[in-house]
Amino acid sequence: MKRFHVSVSVADIKRSTEFYNTLFGTEPTVFEDDYAKWMLEDPRINFAISKTRKSSGVNHIGLQADTMEELEVIQSRLRDAGEKTFDQPEAQCCYASSSKTWARDPDDVAWETFVTHGQITHYGDDRVPADAGLTNERCCA
Repeated sequence: MKRFHVSVSVADIKRSTEFYNTLFGTEPTVFEDDYAKWMLEDPRINFAISKTRKSSGVNHIGLQADTMEELEVIQSRLRDAGEKTFDQPEAQCCYASSSKTWARDPDDVAWETFVTHGQITHYGDDRVPADAGLTNERCCA
């Protein structure tokens, strides 16, 4: 089953975490000094916030798959849509090890599709190589 994903850049992680804890009625599944994530079932969403140097607001949206097979279907649909895609089969970002594909829609909204394989102990590297062909060099920060 797939889960909708939203990532929001925030100015104050503590203040924003308190707000979303109240809104969602639960504590985050992952909480670090620069990142928090809620894996909610109602609504079924992976909602993440991170403290970044960039402006606050929606950073990217996406779909989280439970299996590589689900991810492959989503990746195929992105390619069929005719937009450029960038694969990161061994990404380490947002305290997780994942397989990802990135794309930008016709209005330049960043879409991340991914399967998480496990957790890591650091935020990770979120830079997209310059030759990826996407207009924004940073994916998730």
